[in-house]
Amino acid sequence: MQCYTEIAPPTAVSHAVNIPFLSPKANNLVVAKNSLLQIFELKSTSETAYDDGAGVGNAGPLLDTGVVDVPVLRTENTAKLVLVGEFPLAGTVISLARIKALNTKSKAEVLLVAFRDAKLSLVEWDPESYNLNTISIHYYENPDLPGITPWSTELKDTYNFLTADPRSRCAALKFGTHNLAILPFRQRDLVEDEYDSDLDGARDTKMEDAGGDNAPKTPYSASFVLPLTHLDPTLTHPVHLAFLHEYREPTFGIIASSRAPAVSLLHERKDILTYTVFTLDLEQKASTTLTSIPGLPYDISKVVPLPLPIGGALLVGSNEIIHVDQTGRTNGVAVNEFAKASTSFQLNDQSDLALHLEGCVVELLSPDSGDVLIVLNNGQLLTLTFTLDGRTVSGVTLQRVAAENGGQLLSVGASCVSNLGRGRVFVGSEDGESVLLGWTSKAGASGRKQSQAGANDDEDMSLDEEDDEVDDLDDDLYNDTAPAVKKITAAAAEPTAPGSYTFRIHDLLPSIAPIRDVVLHTDVAPPYPTTGEIMLSCGRGAAGAITALNREVHPTNLAQSELASARGLWAVHARKQGPAGMIADFGEDVEGNMSADAEYDQYLVVCKAGTDGSESTVVYEVNGKDLEETTKGDFEREEGSTLDVGVLAKGTMVVQILRSEVRTFDSGLDMIEMLPMEDEESGAEVRIINTSFADPYLLLLRNDSSVKIFKASGNGEVEEVDVSSLSSTKWLSASLFKSSTMDETYALLLTPEGGLHIYAMSNMEKPSYLAEGLGFLPPMLTEDYSAKRSMAKADIMEILAADIGDTTSQSPHLILRTSTDDLVIYKAFHYPNKASEPWTKNLRWVKLSQQHLPGYTDESIGADDSGRNSTLVALDNVCGYSTVFLRGTSPAFILKESSSAPSVIGLHGKAVKGLTRFHTSACQRGFAYIDAADTLRISQLPAQTHYGHLGWAARRMPMGSEVHAFAYHPKGLYVLGTGQPEEFMLQDDTYHYEWKPEDISFKPHVEQGVLKVIDEKTWSVLDTHVLDPQEVVLCIKSLNLEVSENTHERKQVIAVGTSTVRGEDLATKGCIRIFEVITVVPDPDRPETNRKLRLIVKDEVKGAVSAISEIGSQGFMIMAQGQKCMVRGLKEDGTLLPVAFMDMQCYVTVLKTLPKTGMLLMGDAFKGLWFTGYTEEPYKMILFGRSKNNLEVLGAEFLPFEKQLHLVIADADMNLQVLQFDPENPKSMGGLRLLHRSTFHTGHFPTTTHLLRSRIHMPAASDFPNTLAPNGVEPDSTSPSTPEPLHQILLTTQSGTLALLTPLTETSYRRLSGLATFLANTLESACGLNYKAYRAVEGELGGAGPGMRGVIDGGLLMRWGELGYGRQKEGLGKVGGDEWVFWGEREVIAGWGVFGRRGKR
Repeated sequence: MQCYTEIAPPTAVSHAVNIPFLSPKANNLVVAKNSLLQIFELKSTSETAYDDGAGVGNAGPLLDTGVVDVPVLRTENTAKLVLVGEFPLAGTVISLARIKALNTKSKAEVLLVAFRDAKLSLVEWDPESYNLNTISIHYYENPDLPGITPWSTELKDTYNFLTADPRSRCAALKFGTHNLAILPFRQRDLVEDEYDSDLDGARDTKMEDAGGDNAPKTPYSASFVLPLTHLDPTLTHPVHLAFLHEYREPTFGIIASSRAPAVSLLHERKDILTYTVFTLDLEQKASTTLTSIPGLPYDISKVVPLPLPIGGALLVGSNEIIHVDQTGRTNGVAVNEFAKASTSFQLNDQSDLALHLEGCVVELLSPDSGDVLIVLNNGQLLTLTFTLDGRTVSGVTLQRVAAENGGQLLSVGASCVSNLGRGRVFVGSEDGESVLLGWTSKAGASGRKQSQAGANDDEDMSLDEEDDEVDDLDDDLYNDTAPAVKKITAAAAEPTAPGSYTFRIHDLLPSIAPIRDVVLHTDVAPPYPTTGEIMLSCGRGAAGAITALNREVHPTNLAQSELASARGLWAVHARKQGPAGMIADFGEDVEGNMSADAEYDQYLVVCKAGTDGSESTVVYEVNGKDLEETTKGDFEREEGSTLDVGVLAKGTMVVQILRSEVRTFDSGLDMIEMLPMEDEESGAEVRIINTSFADPYLLLLRNDSSVKIFKASGNGEVEEVDVSSLSSTKWLSASLFKSSTMDETYALLLTPEGGLHIYAMSNMEKPSYLAEGLGFLPPMLTEDYSAKRSMAKADIMEILAADIGDTTSQSPHLILRTSTDDLVIYKAFHYPNKASEPWTKNLRWVKLSQQHLPGYTDESIGADDSGRNSTLVALDNVCGYSTVFLRGTSPAFILKESSSAPSVIGLHGKAVKGLTRFHTSACQRGFAYIDAADTLRISQLPAQTHYGHLGWAARRMPMGSEVHAFAYHPKGLYVLGTGQPEEFMLQDDTYHYEWKPEDISFKPHVEQGVLKVIDEKTWSVLDTHVLDPQEVVLCIKSLNLEVSENTHERKQVIAVGTSTVRGEDLATKGCIRIFEVITVVPDPDRPETNRKLRLIVKDEVKGAVSAISEIGSQGFMIMAQGQKCMVRGLKEDGTLLPVAFMDMQCYVTVLKTLPKTGMLLMGDAFKGLWFTGYTEEPYKMILFGRSKNNLEVLGAEFLPFEKQLHLVIADADMNLQVLQFDPENPKSMGGLRLLHRSTFHTGHFPTTTHLLRSRIHMPAASDFPNTLAPNGVEPDSTSPSTPEPLHQILLTTQSGTLALLTPLTETSYRRLSGLATFLANTLESACGLNYKAYRAVEGELGGAGPGMRGVIDGGLLMRWGELGYGRQKEGLGKVGGDEWVFWGEREVIAGWGVFGRRGKR
């Protein structure tokens, strides 16, 4: 009984497609990250480029560090990705395609998504609900389909992919060994040659199917499965296929052969591939062969269709690229010297390029010239250009993009490339960060144009400046004849000149995929910005990096001091009024605003509480990070309590809000006027409980639930705004909102019944927007939303509207705080969207999913705090972020990058009494806050850190090479196992005489291992150890070993396991190295270099050293060497003494020990799992039990819980296998057979597993008595006795996912299982997929048997907040659950007891 919860989403981009999705003229990018679908739109911004000595620019950092004096060169148009929405999928995406369908809700195109288990989902954008709408879903995994036999390869083991006709007449899903599912789409009854996309509205929109018969109003016709062998009996081994351009009927080209290509049989199967072009008759479900080209090289793996002016298709192999035109004429180019040896096909020789084309991706670069962009698997950029002889391609030329033109911008290969038009290309990667590239071409080289008089070949022309009708890729995909007229006019066009294209990076999508190794620091808070609770080695090749993850924001503290009894603080930036006679806008000082410190804060106002209950206000003058108390001006200091301080009139008026009056001051803090708060009828004093500033307006919410609004006038005074229309209603919360994109200011008010009223300040007579259903917390809020009469309402305490985002993109959000400090976030959108309308016209709110849970402590932030209910603070520029901060016992920021969703991330430390933005010369765009310990901190958000993409604070430290393994040493060091490429040449060997004459210039590269020692504070390299040639690092562990047999002294050492693989016919060797960290004399300029590694043991063994671990209580270690697992002890003479061993079968992938028990897990890559024990008197290893033999163990871990021992395996099919050691069960054969309990499909390829100990335990109803207040103590502090520790397993994957597996009690399992079922039936599933079918596993191990209980999908439970409040109550009522117990359970399964510093330390 376990629960699997993803605590970080996948980040590896596997597929991407450019599509007008939100509207007919939109330019959207749809990205698939394994099981996550994201929709982006492009936003153009202007950036100033500086001369930094490099030929290409990079995306600037988010942190605004002020003005820098550098010469300005030019203003560049930069495209940024802005996230529209993201949708978790209950499936693994294998392909994306764009389809022009009829009668879509958005009038735009639709998206066809293919999944791993042979499913197709046709989805569209629904602008009314701001969500995906599934049109249809098609299943093809039926075993009774033609061509599928009992001995056929399983779907999961075949290469499945989707291809779509460029004119959207049909799509084809290749699945299984050689099956093709054809899905036809209905199109308008138009002659193709007369089709004009600009006249869509004037055409007859009658829909007919492919045969012309009347059909129901669905955008698709009935699909059918077509075995490829029915097209041609020789298509028994298909390689790849794609639909081609320029044909009247759907036509595809396919690469296939009658025999399987094999490198080992190259002399027999040299040129066995055939390229065949078939045209489909969708009505008759038949095909016709148009062209067939036999004798193609064996290594061709991809068909890339090309539109006009080139046409035809590219056939991409490992050593060559071949172009085939419509008539079957071929032109090819050899890219390395091996092409001659591997094929007899005629190719032009460009072998001097010495390229590896394995794993490359190809995409049309310029629709005008037909040039093609190729991204190699090392990130190198190339262009493929064509020579035309009339309408015929006469030559193909491949060119490298020089480094000065951006050819080396990418450090790793791509998984997908999508042309976004207007000189922008998105390059997605599963091995590193994904990049949005911009490119420009020189005039005269961007297309096949005849020479023009006066043309300047050196003049740069950006595609951003081209006309709209030629820059969009739609013209090439769906109107093949239109752009072809001007492009095929040259009699003989020359290829594009080298150096014509220049690339630069516009934007990045951060990624932590693939995760290779993990180091955990869950016991202590990270001491430096470069360290985190989780340290990940991620990325491949040159994109290798170490990423530090923190569940909370650890701010960079610039200054710290103690302020006793402080209750709140506010930074004040006051401007001087412009001199008389100077022509300027009201409130502006033109001359003062031009100074460097025009935006800096001058004062810090602090409210303090005395010991006798009185309160006072202290004003500090700010000078950088220094604060000096001042008595300047008439600021009220002694009497009353300051609730808020702000500025109006463009900063020239300072406003102090006291409990019962408002005072205004000029920039010198000299008082202008005083406004007492009195009841208009009785004259009694009324207290202010909440305030909101939006220049020039000030809103006050008073304790009689009335609202006052003031406006700063042009004469330096404030005038009361007539709000008589608000006096008849009681108000619970209120805030002012003015977006940076609108001129109008709005007042948002909340009624005690949960109604949202929005008033425009220009018209306070009646609300411009009224939504009475906000209290129900519906998934989508509209003015006409109505709920059932009996539906429960949430207890909303506060509302705040604010722009959330970064410097690139900000959008209005509505934040609600409930009585339990839960934050509910709504995003504003409009339907129908009309730009000229007022903001509140057609306004709708969609609830966003967020998984943050508030933490409760017994910390107090002031006895009188209940009277100050404003805990949400909007901050417009904190290190470049427009954010909202929640103060109190669970302080948190709401942070969002332009390409991410908003994430609620807690602020590390104690409860926060007050926080304000703080901008000075020493603290650029930072913030200052006071915690419960009365400590004032002046801080900034950590630099080079992003938050929204993972929901964690993530900082990436590039290493320039792949980090295979790494470990932490207590002396403040990280030891990294990386590698460097070296050329490989066969050595002379007396047994291999054929090796001697080998003479090649295009030599293969192998890796040579390198150990790097990194200082955790400066993150600089302290020491380097280069291993032997061809020796690579497999594992690195930090062990506490006994180094002396006499004194039994122990020392923390670094153990490194390596392997030397020299080929199939030579035995693999391994080596174990043990290092100690010694102190040396440092470099004078680098004091951190006082530590180095000293080698104390180097022992070569037979077989690779693939796993290392501590074992026993005597300071011994166990290592997997080849097919043996051997226990060894370190002797004083520098040797390792073997004391016990156990034979394995193939290759050991996992060695795990359960501390202080002597129990071990040993996993084999092919033969399953061994559960063994180790004893020290005498030294021996005992086999306790084994799993099934057919398990590919990639990761394994112990999971002890309630006196039971479970063993969890992560296998190669992306499943979790839960086994149990139960020798008392008769089925276990006395424990020799590990009992299989459940199988759970994760959808992600596993890499590592780690056993963690939680500081909080799973709650019970007794932990939450009825008298417990919402701000009660931790759940485990009310238990009568200390429970057993709760263990969880952290799983990492190649797609960048972090997940936790949590054991559950019987009560919790039943409750959470019921809620997961309720959520699966209630939540809308994107693409129409089935949650339970996705997680279920069929077969011998996954079959449900008596007593088996499946693993609960915690991802569904963490989406609890997406439900409306009434639905939440309904779900809890069905399972008999308590809201507080369920909150405690979600806190545990989300990992807050491990990460985030919650619970007992």
